[in-house]
Amino acid sequence: MTPSPILQQLRLGTRAAHDALEAQSFNQAIQAGTISTAATAHFLGRMYGFLLPYEAQLRQHHFPAAWEIGRRQRAHLIAQDLGAAVADLPLCGALPPLATEAQLLGALYVMEGSTLGGQVIARQLAKAEVPLQAYFRGNGEATGPLWKSFCQLLSDAATNDKAPAIVESARLTFQHLDAWLNQP
Repeated sequence: MTPSPILQQLRLGTRAAHDALEAQSFNQAIQAGTISTAATAHFLGRMYGFLLPYEAQLRQHHFPAAWEIGRRQRAHLIAQDLGAAVADLPLCGALPPLATEAQLLGALYVMEGSTLGGQVIARQLAKAEVPLQAYFRGNGEATGPLWKSFCQLLSDAATNDKAPAIVESARLTFQHLDAWLNQP
């Protein structure tokens, strides 16, 4: 099955930013088989700092029930992994713009796509006996169907006039997330 035009545009338009994020040290340690609990906790702390304000922004917008926005939020899973330590974590103050529907859709593409990679990472963490896996497991068996549902909803919402702004928002989301994750 051929991906929808918006999914093709997103893959092409965000490839460089996606590749830069994949080069992040946590991802490299996963690929090299050298991941540790400490590195995972650091990564999760940074993700929490991005996700908490991002998800707060999402909740300020009305999405039809079919989008299942509540089910797609995952900061609480990091809180399960890290416990009370999340109270002291810094929060990202430089989110990408999330004011328009197109901006929200672009950001959602990035964050929803990360759920697929999370499944792979959870398996790698299990092999390395790193216990911090709730965030990466996410919706477990429902991850694939939720991604397919998201892709269909995105394809339906992405009119030709919105497509460039959706792609730009996704690119900016990758860049902002990468910059945040790479801060000490």
